[in-house]
Amino acid sequence: MQRRNFLAAPLMTSALMQGQTKPKTPPMAEKIKAFGMEWAVISAADWKVEGNEVQLVTARPQQADPRRPIQFALAETEPLEKFTLEVEVRRSKPKGSLILVYAWQRDGYFNYVHLSDDAPSKVEVHNGIFHCYGGDRVRISPKDGPAGILNDEWHKVKVVFDGKKGLVEAWVNGQTSGALKGADLSLTSGRIGFGSFFNTAGFRNWKLTR
Repeated sequence: MQRRNFLAAPLMTSALMQGQTKPKTPPMAEKIKAFGMEWAVISAADWKVEGNEVQLVTARPQQADPRRPIQFALAETEPLEKFTLEVEVRRSKPKGSLILVYAWQRDGYFNYVHLSDDAPSKVEVHNGIFHCYGGDRVRISPKDGPAGILNDEWHKVKVVFDGKKGLVEAWVNGQTSGALKGADLSLTSGRIGFGSFFNTAGFRNWKLTR
């Protein structure tokens, strides 16, 4: 009996270790066409494109370990070191949030602007600039300022990124705040994208100036 228990132990340990394996990010294996560009996505069925408007119609659970967003469309372009982005956005209702990705270099290594109806002083992981570097997302902007998008109407958003300086700043309807100003010198260029952490959202009138 002792020998059988001894032989079974490695098998049990192996099974436990397999059960604790971290989930892999689903590959961006499909593409959509929008705003005159191609975008890599996990599933094209999650998105609806009508003219100059794109709707993210399927919310995917946020990645749990590490904790970071995965549901976004990633532009099929060369890495951008500097750009100005203007776009109109609409969050889901009655509550919701959305993200604008920048400086994406590879899976798990990117930054993003998060906009929601929560004030950053109350929910520190909402409404600000965030950094992913192989682990959980972390905030890289202050918590000073109001909520970004208080309702489910369309809002004009502007994002300016300068990789040489490591700076990004965002405006919503012409207004910015400390929460929408971030700095990062580890990801100074990369691809851009749009999506949400775990909600649906709308995007239209995308204008990118390089």
